[in-house]
Amino acid sequence: MTVRVVRSVRTGVTGALVAAAVTATLLATPADAAGARAGTSGARAGTSGAVAGTSGAVAEAPDTGAGVLGADSGRRHAKTRAALDAAVAAGVPGATARVDDKYGVWKATSGLGDLTTGAPRGGHDRYRVGSVTKTFVATVLLQLQGEDRIDLDDPVERWLPGLVRGEGYDARRITVRHLLNHTSGIFDFLEDRRFADTYLDEDFLDHRYDSFTPEQLVATGVRNKARFDPGEGWDYSNTNYVLAALIIEEVTGRSYGEEIRRRIIKPLGLRATSVPGTEPTLPEPSSRAYATLGSPDGTLHDVTELNPSGSFGSGEMISDSRDLTRFYSALLRGRLLPREQLAEMMPTVPARPGADYGLGLQRWRTSCGTPVWGHGGEIHGSVSVALTSPDGRHSLAFNFNGEGDWQPVANAEFCGR
Repeated sequence: MTVRVVRSVRTGVTGALVAAAVTATLLATPADAAGARAGTSGARAGTSGAVAGTSGAVAEAPDTGAGVLGADSGRRHAKTRAALDAAVAAGVPGATARVDDKYGVWKATSGLGDLTTGAPRGGHDRYRVGSVTKTFVATVLLQLQGEDRIDLDDPVERWLPGLVRGEGYDARRITVRHLLNHTSGIFDFLEDRRFADTYLDEDFLDHRYDSFTPEQLVATGVRNKARFDPGEGWDYSNTNYVLAALIIEEVTGRSYGEEIRRRIIKPLGLRATSVPGTEPTLPEPSSRAYATLGSPDGTLHDVTELNPSGSFGSGEMISDSRDLTRFYSALLRGRLLPREQLAEMMPTVPARPGADYGLGLQRWRTSCGTPVWGHGGEIHGSVSVALTSPDGRHSLAFNFNGEGDWQPVANAEFCGR
């Protein structure tokens, strides 16, 4: 099958690496789940973990079970450290990063976590991870397939009858697999003109606490004509993962956040990871988040507080670098999925230059040709990237609390340049 890549006019993508490779900018919109959907039990918001330590400095002591850090650690990661500093010098307010590899744990911070007080970024900061959420959602759906509770080739219409309606759409032909690898042709609600004009520019400041249901987000997307027929192209669409999360709820009878908590967060001991639902604040420890919101003079706005339910299923989650390295390492090492389901997750379709997309998991080619797997996420004032080697034994996670180019950091860590 030849896959046609459709490039969006507005770069309003929830931070996929494939989109970030061409400087995409997700600014996740404020929203409210407005009560549990019929047939689901409990609130949509997942349960937060316990506070994960205090702010850290460069080369902090490793977590229990990691190797002991010595002087060689700083030398091994000197170029990664330099890339973080360069990002701050180029205008990112602050950065925090972590590497887990065979030598142990290495952490670094650069720049400021609060431009008003001058407080530095913290090594244990929690932050909004944007589209990294998508890998968690896809993992749950693959687990459900492994339990014979769903088939990825089920049509969307089977699970969400009547929800996907509009010009060019036939939900009987769109499968769950099409949602997960962005080959459905469903229009991205963030690309909707009225939506984007309200929530992706400075008007956001007057709407940061606005509320949406996931059904409203889907309706916003499908009021636009389908991009292409199912399976006949590739176009990154956050609407796909709103639908995917709703399918989790239909299959399980529980909120998608609760399923992520009980299937991933709790088993892996992810202490800083949560699905916040409508909660607008970041848990401590955390830094402030800043964005220009398209300001012509580059003015930075504090956008730390927002209602994240407008990113339901597609970019809602909060985590930290420790949890993200642990999650992606566990995923690639087969701790979360049976072998058959992990193998099904990794076949990719062509996406953007230098990157291909599987089922909620991306393969990115570094500047030296080394392939790594993971995902990226952008949401107002937060750029997050989590990458790991194919064997899951060399993992990097980092965050900028403002807009910036993530690729030099990843290339420095995995290529040493």
